[in-house]
Amino acid sequence: MLYYLFDYLEKHYHLPGASLFQYISFRSALAFVFSLAISTIFGKKIINKLRRLQIGESVRDLGLDGQIQKAGTPTMGGLIIILATLLPVLLFAKLHNVYIIILLVTTLWMGLIGFIDDYIKVFKKDKEGLKGRFKILGQVTLGIFVGLTLYFSPKVVVKEQLRNPQTVQTQGQLTTTTVGLFGEEHKSLKTTVPFFKDNEFNYSDLVSWMGDGAEKYAWIAFILVVVFIITAVSNGANLTDGIDGLAAGSSAIIVLALGVFAWVSGNIIFANYLNVMYIPNSGEMTIFISAFVGGLVGFLWYNTYPAQVFMGDTGSLTIGGIIAVLAIAVRKELLIPILAGIFMAEVLSVTLQVSYFKYTKKKYGVGKRIFLMSPLHHHYQKKGYQESKIVVRFWIIGIMLAVLSILTLKVR
Repeated sequence: MLYYLFDYLEKHYHLPGASLFQYISFRSALAFVFSLAISTIFGKKIINKLRRLQIGESVRDLGLDGQIQKAGTPTMGGLIIILATLLPVLLFAKLHNVYIIILLVTTLWMGLIGFIDDYIKVFKKDKEGLKGRFKILGQVTLGIFVGLTLYFSPKVVVKEQLRNPQTVQTQGQLTTTTVGLFGEEHKSLKTTVPFFKDNEFNYSDLVSWMGDGAEKYAWIAFILVVVFIITAVSNGANLTDGIDGLAAGSSAIIVLALGVFAWVSGNIIFANYLNVMYIPNSGEMTIFISAFVGGLVGFLWYNTYPAQVFMGDTGSLTIGGIIAVLAIAVRKELLIPILAGIFMAEVLSVTLQVSYFKYTKKKYGVGKRIFLMSPLHHHYQKKGYQESKIVVRFWIIGIMLAVLSILTLKVR
């Protein structure tokens, strides 16, 4: 809202300094500072409120060190992240931007699903929370909304680089080189394939086997992919939220990397230099990302070991949904297995554990396990590693994966 106010003041009254709000970098910095302040200053008040309302975590005894002591710790702390993200975005972002609208809807929708799940656990004393089928339904609904909006909205367009050979004179010699130019804005179902020189994949290829004219049905394949990604990543974030600081810290690292991609893809100069697809208006997501990172870092102030608050599904489902939508919007969803490798490892550990247990029980009559316990972070707890050591080492791996993901801008 402040963007529109200062834009009006600059155009009509030439207010000194008002033009600063035209710069994404300036508004992103303000969004981060405000978000960090909100999450740290008001976070404590929210935690105290949750404690007074006796909104505490109920813990199942899994035989892990220090687990029982966590019983009663306030949960639903994801509200801190959500509030710290939404308020700066409402203040500093262009609210008519289609990407900001999608992200706001994602935050509110996934936050609502997570809140309902936590509410059932805390107030209805049902440890299972919201039934799995209803969670999946909520994630699928969001995926359909995001997919339809990205496909049909006239404001979601790209400019692809055209490489034209030109002859230039260098120190008296004629040299043929290539100069990057961008074509017209157009709708496209292309996305980026990491590590390949010709690194674009068109979702229309998924239906090419249907023959001529099949490309008009490509949007169905695209939406199915979007639904799968949102469901997988949000559940991955949910599984990662098992020990103090792991989900929030890992997510901050992932989102920072996505911020780099949003900045590059939304800036025609950087897009031209790096020879990547230019996505008009996508740079505005940097404001949302800055606010989101500020909220995550501020939440970590209270969530690091020993945690004063847990994010609950209110936070974890929201975080996963936002990360998935950001990756899809900047057309880096195929990087998710690398960039969100921590989430993927947690999901894979649970999938392998359950599948192998069922297989061995059916074949031998006794179920066997691959890990001491799943998700993966519990395996290391069972091996005797301290929580804080597990978390920091997972963060280090997350940083390495984020750097590797960013390198795909040049390494092809």
